[in-house]
Amino acid sequence: MSKYNVTIGLEMHCEMKSNAKVFSRAKNGFSELANSHISPLDLALPGTLPVVNKTCVEKALKMSLILHCKQPEYLYFDRKNYYYPDLPKGYQITQMHEPVGTGGYLLYDLDNKTYKALIHDIHLEEDSASLDHYSDCSLIDYNRAGIPLLELVTEPCFHSAEEAIAFLEEVKRIYQYTDISDADTKKGQIRCDVNVSISSDDTLGTKVEIKNVNSFSNVYEAINYEVKRQSELKDQNRYDEVEQETRRFDEETGTTIRMRSKVDAIDYKYFVEPNIPKYKITKEYLEKIKNTIGSLPRERKEKYLNEYNLSLYDTNIIIKEKEYSDYFEECISLGLNPKMVSNWLTGVIIAYLNKELISLKEFYLKPILLKQILTNLDNKTISIKQAKEIFNKSLENREEPNIYIKDTKQISDIDTLRPIIEKIINNNPNQVKLYHEGKSNLFDYFVGQVMKETKGKASPTLTKELISEYLGSK
Repeated sequence: MSKYNVTIGLEMHCEMKSNAKVFSRAKNGFSELANSHISPLDLALPGTLPVVNKTCVEKALKMSLILHCKQPEYLYFDRKNYYYPDLPKGYQITQMHEPVGTGGYLLYDLDNKTYKALIHDIHLEEDSASLDHYSDCSLIDYNRAGIPLLELVTEPCFHSAEEAIAFLEEVKRIYQYTDISDADTKKGQIRCDVNVSISSDDTLGTKVEIKNVNSFSNVYEAINYEVKRQSELKDQNRYDEVEQETRRFDEETGTTIRMRSKVDAIDYKYFVEPNIPKYKITKEYLEKIKNTIGSLPRERKEKYLNEYNLSLYDTNIIIKEKEYSDYFEECISLGLNPKMVSNWLTGVIIAYLNKELISLKEFYLKPILLKQILTNLDNKTISIKQAKEIFNKSLENREEPNIYIKDTKQISDIDTLRPIIEKIINNNPNQVKLYHEGKSNLFDYFVGQVMKETKGKASPTLTKELISEYLGSK
C-alpha cells in the first residue's frame, strides 16, 4: 500500500471476432503459419481500397452501448500517420475525431464492493502486423495486419493494481459473453497500455505510460513496480526524475524500462480517411444492435445469487468463464437443481478439466448426459460415491452414464433391505450384545456388513434407518 495517492488509467486493445479482417476479405483467425492470412490490401499494394466490415462495426457499437457511451451521428475513420516496419501502409486506419463511443461507464466488483469505471472512449481500428525477432534478423508476419481491434480508453479512475485487474477481467468477460472477441491472452488478443501517476494530494501526478503489456498478470506487476519506483524517487526528493515518459515492461526482471520522454512524442498528423465514406448511424440501427446484446455476466451473477441462492464463491467461479456459465444455464434449462449443478460444476467437473487440460467444449458429459447422473442421485437411486464412479467410467469409456446406472442402482426398497438386515443382525448376536452394552461404534460394523452383502448397492440412508430401528427394538 503506497503512502501516496495512486491514479491509473488504462488503454485496452482487444482483437475482435469476425470471419474477415476489418478492411479486407482476408481471413481473421489465429495461425501459427506466418503470412498465411493476407490480401493485397493488407500489404498496401497499389490500387487497393479498404471496405468496412459491417460485422465489426456492429460489434463495436454493441460494446459502446454496453458501456453506456454516446454514439456518433456518423461513423467515419481517420488516418494515424507514422512509420514502423510492422505498419505496411505507413499509416493506421483508426478513429480519432468521432469514435464509436464516448463518455461511458462500467460497473465492476472487487472484494464484495461495486466500483464505477469511467470510459473516455472506445474506438474501432485495424491492428498492425507483428515482428518476430531473432539473433541476426527480424521477420514480419502480416497475418495480424488489418485484424479488427477495439481500443477502450478509461479515465484515470483506478487507484490500485487490484482495481485495474478487476475492471479488465470484467471487460474480458463481456467480450466473451457477447461474442465480440474470444479475448484470449494466450493468442495475444489483448494488450494494454497502462498510465500510472502518484501524488501527495488529490491532484494528478506526472503520468508515466507503460506500453503494450501483454497479460493481466503483467499489468498487475507493472503497476505495482511503477508505483514503487515513483514513490522511492519522491521519498528521496528526486521529483525531477519522475517525468512524463513512455516505458515498457520487462517480464524477465519484472521492471519497467524507459523508451522515450514526452519531447520524443510522435505527431501522428491525424486526418479523415478519404477512401471510406461516412455512414449514418440511425436510432433504429442502434436499437437493433441493442436487442442482440443478451445476458451479460453481471446480470447472470445477480440471478445466480438472488434466484438460485448460490454462494458468492461458486457464482464467481461459474461466471468467470462463459463456457462455465453456458453449461450451467443449459443444465438448469433441463430442470436440474441449481445448487446440485453448481456443486458438481465448481467441484468435480472443473477439477477434471484442469487435470486433463481440456475445455468444456471437449468435455464428453454434455448437460443432457450429466442429467442422467444427477437425476438418479437426486432420486437417491444411486449414492454420491456411485455417482462419482459412474462419472469417471463414462468419461473414461466415453459411454452414456445410463449404461452404468442400470448395474449400479441403489436398493431403496424397504421390503428388499429388511430381510437382509434382519439376517445379518441375527447372525451376529455377540455384536448386538456389545452394541447394547455401549459400544456404539459397532453400528458402522452392521452398515458395512449390509453394504458387503448388497455389493454396495444398499441405500446408505435407508440402511442406517432400518438398522437403528431394528437395534432399538431389540
